[in-house]
Amino acid sequence: MTAVSGFTSCEDAVSFTADRGALLSFSADTVQFDTVISTIGSSTRQLMVYNRNSDGLRITSVHLKKGDVTPFRVNVDGSYLEPESGARAFDFEVRKGDSIRVFAEVTMPENGQDAPVAMNDTLIFSLESGVEQHVILAAVGQDAYMWRGRVIEKDTLLQGGRPIVVYDSLSVKAGVTLSMAPGVKLYFHDGASLWVHGRINVEGTAERPVVFRGDRTDRMFDYLPYDNTPSRWGGIRLKATSEDNRVNYADIHSASFGIACDSSSLDFVKLTLENSVIHNVGGEGLGLYHSRVSVGNTQISNTLGHCVAVVGGWAEFVHCTLAQFYPWDASRGAALYLANKWLAEDYPLEHAYFLNCLVTGYADDVVTGNLEDKDKSVDYYFGNCVLRTVEDVDNAARFVDVVYEAKEDENSGQKQFRLFDTDNFLYDFRLKDIALARDKGAVEWAAGYPADRWGVDRLTGGMPDAGCYEFVSEE
Repeated sequence: MTAVSGFTSCEDAVSFTADRGALLSFSADTVQFDTVISTIGSSTRQLMVYNRNSDGLRITSVHLKKGDVTPFRVNVDGSYLEPESGARAFDFEVRKGDSIRVFAEVTMPENGQDAPVAMNDTLIFSLESGVEQHVILAAVGQDAYMWRGRVIEKDTLLQGGRPIVVYDSLSVKAGVTLSMAPGVKLYFHDGASLWVHGRINVEGTAERPVVFRGDRTDRMFDYLPYDNTPSRWGGIRLKATSEDNRVNYADIHSASFGIACDSSSLDFVKLTLENSVIHNVGGEGLGLYHSRVSVGNTQISNTLGHCVAVVGGWAEFVHCTLAQFYPWDASRGAALYLANKWLAEDYPLEHAYFLNCLVTGYADDVVTGNLEDKDKSVDYYFGNCVLRTVEDVDNAARFVDVVYEAKEDENSGQKQFRLFDTDNFLYDFRLKDIALARDKGAVEWAAGYPADRWGVDRLTGGMPDAGCYEFVSEE
């Protein structure tokens, strides 16, 4: 009987206050959602509500200011704010030192505009004391076109405006051209890819590139957007029948692979890739399989597979930055891989030239390959490049005016780039003033690209820099 009495007195010790000075504390004063695609539900955000007072607090109600017309959905400590009840729930107790959880989601309505539209609501906590406390819910909605299994069957021009969300992949039929103007944004759902049997003509600008990315606009963690992680969608595959593709000022990132060129006749150019970025992909950045390809002023970086794989064919790279600093897996590929055999098949490497390029990465040697030169059919050449590899003294004629990086160099590797934030996975591969790549290019190779990827003149003020970026003071 004594034990029961002691238990009862402990319960009686719980007290609640209606003092107007006793307030709730919140983990944030605003629950901020990332930009969400209109009509598609967001991920869930969490808000913690704390009672740091010496007595308990009673919350008589929690409601959304906009009531049943709000786009937000809220659950407070297991109670859903039902639209039928005016988005309101009642009677919560938070004992001293205790807390409750609030979960919020949003589905933004279509706004009929190309530009994103912001929308807010207020979550109002009414205390027993009569005090009201507010937390803002904020989101930005982006209208988009939804394409499911779309096949381009006639010549088509896409204009910039609202993004296109691609489900179940997008295909271009043989003999058909899909053109993309500056500002076009293609958001691919998980696993979706662009399959090109015909031709693509991508013409962005430095200010308004054509963007290929995944459709996750939310965050994996507070500090990490899904868009900064790899393998969020498939990639771009140029099939055997595809020829004369042009990609200029494109931003291709967070894919499972970047651009893959299937084996084709070398009598025609399969791809011209210029002023573009392929970054942070879970496979090869640019896979060239017995194709004729020209690449200039382009950054290909941070890939689980090789940044660039050239297997046979004809390829020329001028003023390119190949940077292999993939952070998600130590078994990453090379920055550059050259081969004339694949799966026991021979693929003659007729021409693989790298001019004024910067090829670097984490490893001691990021230029590798599988080349058999028994019949002297292999033709590769590096001119005025900076390479993180071992000097090949037996083939010195193939490496002319090349600078070899070493790990101990204080101005090489990752140390020569403006931003290298491996905590938040943010990178800027423009050069610092100490960069080994400065002034290592040759004017003769720069003639075809007198300005860098951002339009910076590289033909005045000395020798051009290696890579796709000419040094500019950060000031």
